[in-house]
Amino acid sequence: MPPRRRTDPADGRAALAVWRADPTAVAARRVAVRFTLEELADVAPGHAVEVRVPPDGAVQAVEGPRHTRGTPPNVVETDPQTWLELATGALTWSDAVATGRVSASGERADLAEHLPLQATRVR
Repeated sequence: MPPRRRTDPADGRAALAVWRADPTAVAARRVAVRFTLEELADVAPGHAVEVRVPPDGAVQAVEGPRHTRGTPPNVVETDPQTWLELATGALTWSDAVATGRVSASGERADLAEHLPLQATRVR
């Protein structure tokens, strides 16, 4: 079953456009983060990895064993700016990990094959 969408794709793309023009626009950033997290869950469905972008959102994605209690074994955490740069292709996964902008733990926590999101999904 596909993940439940809370963000209208048109609203999400509009929020990304506002964020690109003004990265300090907090309301747009929050919508853009939620939208791109939902897009990730759509292209990499599953519950093996928890992707956290505090304070704006979190999602479970990537195929594999489902986690239900305690701290998940596969966690990716980053700030909103870094997440949006990863989702849109302004930053590569390897650069983000190498510079410490992303914390990724667990054997399934490498999102390189899923990022950036396809241009048709985020533009």
